[in-house]
Amino acid sequence: MREERDMADVVESADVSERATLGDGTKIWHLAQVREDAVLGANCIVGRGAYVGTGVTIGENTKIQNYALVYEPAVLGRGVFIGPAVVLTNDTYPRSISPDGSLKSAHDWTPVGVTIQDGASIGARSVCVAPVTIGRWATIAAGAVVVKDVPAFALMAGVPARRIGWVGKAGHPLREQDGRWVCPQTGDTYVQNGEELTESEENA
Repeated sequence: MREERDMADVVESADVSERATLGDGTKIWHLAQVREDAVLGANCIVGRGAYVGTGVTIGENTKIQNYALVYEPAVLGRGVFIGPAVVLTNDTYPRSISPDGSLKSAHDWTPVGVTIQDGASIGARSVCVAPVTIGRWATIAAGAVVVKDVPAFALMAGVPARRIGWVGKAGHPLREQDGRWVCPQTGDTYVQNGEELTESEENA
């Protein structure tokens, strides 16, 4: 059974706070949890068993696949893909207890977030260790562990993740040709300057 919440679609087994904001066309699937003050744009998908933390901001057309954990204060742009069982962390120095042995409370540490910019994709079971920023249209390979900022259009893999190439907006690895990088699917070209890649002005 599904619940119509304004123009969003929430299945009965999902746990969505009344204080969360869901954009039109957003779908929340079985056993997912969306916490207080989370804001999801239009046409998002939150898969089975996924978690969206308090105050997390998610842009329109973003997909969060099954059992992914998006901890606050993460900020996701538009059209972001979060693969199955991805973890976006929020604690730089995690401890359950203080040095005196007492149980730490939510007030004993300051959350730090992961920022993922428009169009980026985070592969299955990868971990982004906060605080990091994933640039526009970057792709993180499955199982990678990201511990530093990622430039736009970068293809990252490994533990810790390192850049192994570039990807275009279509998600395909780019091929170097005549001093430029070319998308084999769209034909769009990109220009590299050091460790940064930008779209060619010729792309229309």
